[in-house]
Amino acid sequence: MARSLNQVTLMGNLTRDPELRQTPTGQNVTSFSLALNRSYKDAGGAWQEATDYIDCVAWGPLAERVSQYLSKGRRCLVQGRLQSRSWEQDGQKRSKVEVLANDVTFLDSRGEGGENESGSSYGGGSSAPAPSRPAPSKKADDVVIEDIGDEPINLDDIPF
Repeated sequence: MARSLNQVTLMGNLTRDPELRQTPTGQNVTSFSLALNRSYKDAGGAWQEATDYIDCVAWGPLAERVSQYLSKGRRCLVQGRLQSRSWEQDGQKRSKVEVLANDVTFLDSRGEGGENESGSSYGGGSSAPAPSRPAPSKKADDVVIEDIGDEPINLDDIPF
């Protein structure tokens, strides 16, 4: 039988502060939501902006770190898998699809004092930031790519 693949990587901004709770058995769980911005061309050829909101959940030590270091508006990269849940509330069946995070990379510095270096990764079993990589050495013939900012990419300009 063929195996399935359930892997998600998202980068966005937190829409609210993470909510840290404990299960009756004492395990930590944190819920947070990401806003993911995207651009597309409408039928008239004009660029439109849209935002998707995705709920995420982290468990155990990762839940503690997410709750401690992230807050509303902060950027992060979440890697994990999709998970669906269903329950009954007020006599109605409810269901939800969310991302079960197994690694969260903090993309912003902490703000005041820069206590958390930009790009720190706090995975499921890791309790320290990922080691920083040395900057690549530049040679005279290296090509420098300019940052084009937040301008949308024109698909007609791509040569393939």
